[in-house]
Amino acid sequence: MNEIDKYATEHVNKLLVGNKCDLESKRQVDTEEAKAFAEERGIPFLETSAKSSTNVDEAFMTMAREIQKRMQTQAASMSNKTDTIKPGQEIGSGGSGGGCC
Repeated sequence: MNEIDKYATEHVNKLLVGNKCDLESKRQVDTEEAKAFAEERGIPFLETSAKSSTNVDEAFMTMAREIQKRMQTQAASMSNKTDTIKPGQEIGSGGSGGGCC
């Protein structure tokens, strides 16, 4: 998490993925502990197994949904700004007078 916070942008999407969930005997982190860790940080959590195809597609779909939600939220907040130029609007056409000079 520190590396993500250090190198990624502020609003980057995060997803905690526990892999190889089919190898119960070699488990390093308890499921409940991982869920609590993710919940404290407000990020989704999934356990996956490529061997048994458990939640592999769901991991990608979860990340895609989270990115889509973030993009929609950002677009909505941008459309609420009064200084935003809308598609088709000429620059400088929103003011009370001539062009830029």
